[in-house]
Amino acid sequence: MDIQLLYWHWLVLGMLLVVAEIFVPSFTVLWFGLGALLVGVIEMVVPMSMTIQVLVWTVSSVFFAVGWFKLIKPKMTAANQDSQAQQSAIGESGLVVKLPTESTLGTMRFSTPILDRDEWQFSCDVTVELGDRLHIQEISGQTLVVVRLD
Repeated sequence: MDIQLLYWHWLVLGMLLVVAEIFVPSFTVLWFGLGALLVGVIEMVVPMSMTIQVLVWTVSSVFFAVGWFKLIKPKMTAANQDSQAQQSAIGESGLVVKLPTESTLGTMRFSTPILDRDEWQFSCDVTVELGDRLHIQEISGQTLVVVRLD
């Protein structure tokens, strides 16, 4: 039995995978969807055997994924670390999830990532409890200086 996939099969598969990315938080399904869309577009112009279609899909999906994780994402992360991005984080609030001790810093969690991180270590001048909402006063390296606004 010879299976034959037409160009529109690949286009539909690609669209389904791209839409599935909305429900999968890993940001990897998108690259397989873009690979399938690419195969569908190529198949419209140049008919290929099933083996070549799957090979093109695999290679293009890997190319898209590696391109994102090795080239584009690191540049975006670096752009989020500049002083303007740090200034925009001042005043954001998060919850205490780990209390500081005399020898360790506390940990805060934010509902939306601050400079591409959900959790940050923090230092505070006042005593805090688990679940307290603290606001960023300053970013010092990899540590937040926070205050409690009552």
